[in-house]
Amino acid sequence: MNEITVPALVPNATSGNLTRYIADRAQDEPNRIVVSRPLGDGWQSVTAKEFESEIRSAAKGLVASGIAIGDRVAIMARTRYEWTVLDFAIWYAGACVVPIYDTSSAEQIQWILTDSGATALIVETPLLKELATPVLPAHTLKLWTMTDDVLHVLAEAGTSISDEELDRRKNTLTPESLATLIYTSGTTGKPKGVQLTHGNFLSECENVVQGAKDLFLKPGGSTLLFLPVAHVFGRMVQLGAIGAGLHMAHCSDPAGRLPHDLGTFKPTFVLAVPRIFEKIYNGAEARAEAAGKGKIFRKAAEVAISYSEAMDRGRTPILLSIKHALFDKLVYSKIRAGMGGRVEAAISGGAPLGSRLGHFYRGAGVRILEGYGLTETTAGATLNLTTQHRVGSVGRPIPGTSIRIADDGEVLIKGGIVMRGYWQNESANSEVLTTDNWFRSGDLGRLDDEGFLYIVGRKKELIVTSGGKNVAPAVLEDRLRAHPLVSQCLVVGDNKPFIAALITVDADALKAWVAVNKKDGKAVAELVRDPDLISVIQTGVDEANKAVSKAESIRKFVILPTDWTIAGGQLTAKLSIKRHVVSQEFASEIEELYN
Repeated sequence: MNEITVPALVPNATSGNLTRYIADRAQDEPNRIVVSRPLGDGWQSVTAKEFESEIRSAAKGLVASGIAIGDRVAIMARTRYEWTVLDFAIWYAGACVVPIYDTSSAEQIQWILTDSGATALIVETPLLKELATPVLPAHTLKLWTMTDDVLHVLAEAGTSISDEELDRRKNTLTPESLATLIYTSGTTGKPKGVQLTHGNFLSECENVVQGAKDLFLKPGGSTLLFLPVAHVFGRMVQLGAIGAGLHMAHCSDPAGRLPHDLGTFKPTFVLAVPRIFEKIYNGAEARAEAAGKGKIFRKAAEVAISYSEAMDRGRTPILLSIKHALFDKLVYSKIRAGMGGRVEAAISGGAPLGSRLGHFYRGAGVRILEGYGLTETTAGATLNLTTQHRVGSVGRPIPGTSIRIADDGEVLIKGGIVMRGYWQNESANSEVLTTDNWFRSGDLGRLDDEGFLYIVGRKKELIVTSGGKNVAPAVLEDRLRAHPLVSQCLVVGDNKPFIAALITVDADALKAWVAVNKKDGKAVAELVRDPDLISVIQTGVDEANKAVSKAESIRKFVILPTDWTIAGGQLTAKLSIKRHVVSQEFASEIEELYN
């Protein structure tokens, strides 16, 4: 199969805009709890009526401060309650939202504000205000800080603005109106502003919600949002949850508070990037190893994977079921408890999850539904559903979307979710949009006989060895990151005689390994040259090489003494590797692999 179209469950909108998600809910179900905001170590419930009231008050403050219909207003903050309020408030005021990652540099802030023509900027903290102030363009006239009680400040400023004026403004927005400009990180050159309309998000959210109604419309359903709302995936989750009336809360510090917030809010499903699921798995294995129960955990993992694979075959052997029930009490229940105890399913996107991890979680009682999409396709273009699920695939097209595999293997996408185009960049538009409105994704994939899509690599990331062998690095990297000691890896070998890899180790897993192997007192720079650690990492490399031919396999690798991070500039906000940055930063290490 090289093309598939799934009919829309909800047709493309011909009127209205995203503000109806709040306005209709506040009118029809004013007392429904739609959001919870952090309060001490717990949560404070917010009804639909209260939520809309807060949004309207903030919107009036924006209007009173000079924000005009069609203006661009930038938000630079971590995922938090105020982000969602201000997102809708900007739309109520008739304007457009421009997200900026809180990890952005001054140069990036300046470029996005300048290119978008943003007339105002809302930052999270005084520290971000201090960073942004020196680079504000002349047209960015207003600057607010969230932690300076921005919602109260705006409410006070907007007391003179009438409800009628606010309704007039929000009603000027149509499905064709620009909802947001999201700047893609890009591998070269300046970031490009992806134009997503209200119609794009309405098409995405409503068809995803209806397609996965057992998650979004489940009675008593809830989700904890910890993805960056500045990223299109987090934004879609936010809007889909609000539109479905799902009870939602925010976690602004996943590294420090995620386990606590999962335990207190207890969501029924979560949405995350694969690295989150990898760290949960690797952390559990490391703890088991430190407690002398590593063999038990690994056996439990094997049973979970076998159990999930048996589910696909439609027949589970009795002995396997008995083992599964035993390990459910000993191991799987603890995995589920670590995710809050009520999570039944999760959506994973942003990068490949890997079939082994997918089978493990399903076998452990948490079905991870992998999806695929880009900023340019308003997040998900394909998604696995509980009723249509193939572990290892990224699912079938969401309703209303078409997927085509081009002659060279590139995935092409068409439908109401495809962006209007890049902001003021026609040359870039002509590169990615065909004359008949197919979007060129830049990803390589294949469709099986039932229309499930499998992503096999990036078109531009194909490595061509000096021997002429084409190698998709993602296959090896996904397998290698599944090793508990591996944090990140980069496969290299373009124009080189063989494939090699740069590898970083997971700090938490390394601590446990050091304790078990009595390597205390050694610095990380010394450990990465330790033959025992190299030997353990080699097992991960050997496992990864099983997925490819000998000509595509990793022949050499180097373990680096420092991990790659968002702050360090090697990872994007969704924890994807910036390949060009890492390749330049570690050019000498790469060269040494071939000396």
